Amino acid sequence: MTEFAAKYGRWAIVAGASEGIGACLADEIASRGVDLVLIARNGALLDNVAAGVRSRHGVEVRTLVLDLTVDDVAERVAAATHGLEIGLLVYNAGASDRTSEFLDNEIDYSLKQIKLDVVGPVALARHFGPAMRDRGRGGIAIVASLACVAGSATLAMYSGVKAFQHNFSEGLWAELAPHGVDVVCTPLGMTWTPALERMGVERDEAAQMTADDVAREIVEHIGDGPVYVVGEHNRAIASQVWTIDRRALVTMMSAASTDFAAKRRG
Repeated sequence: MTEFAAKYGRWAIVAGASEGIGACLADEIASRGVDLVLIARNGALLDNVAAGVRSRHGVEVRTLVLDLTVDDVAERVAAATHGLEIGLLVYNAGASDRTSEFLDNEIDYSLKQIKLDVVGPVALARHFGPAMRDRGRGGIAIVASLACVAGSATLAMYSGVKAFQHNFSEGLWAELAPHGVDVVCTPLGMTWTPALERMGVERDEAAQMTADDVAREIVEHIGDGPVYVVGEHNRAIASQVWTIDRRALVTMMSAASTDFAAKRRG
């Protein structure tokens, strides 16, 4: 048994595991000898990830095809993991596929972001957290975004829910660290993934980390909560950004996101 498996136990969940960072997280965790429950909406992609992980690492992998915005998300995940000792929860779902102003989006779209980025991680942490606390070991990692540092035009909802993940993780870390349970929020910068490619963003090797590198760094730093910004360049940016006057910071972030949205439109 690896040191990682001894610390977190036999089973881990990766929510949002069908491609990109989630698929790479599954591979990183499995390489440390931990069995997996993988969750995502796309069953075909999820099955491909599971088969690859089994083949490469010889671990047990179960899949759950599930939209994480459903009202009974905790109950469905609980039913699928009944009898398993889940020692690590990695919540990776929550990307936004739009860069448009809040008032131009349907209210249902914004509410769905809240369900995915706020309700989902809260529900799963509340379900699996008590057993981790009682055992005196475990881990919860919430994969967030550097959008959490400030509100931003065209990303008002996205930056808002990511800020929730950031603050929620800090509070949960303070509550669970005395019980031996790791909690970490891992804000990311722009990462090259299939989702980013579908958005029409061009590959920029200097500015974008790979999903493999991001996943590896997240898994290596689950114990370095409450917040661990992924990527040396991103950490340097974050350390400067959090010292800027809020009005100036929001203006700067909004200019960047508005420019990005305009480039996407053509």
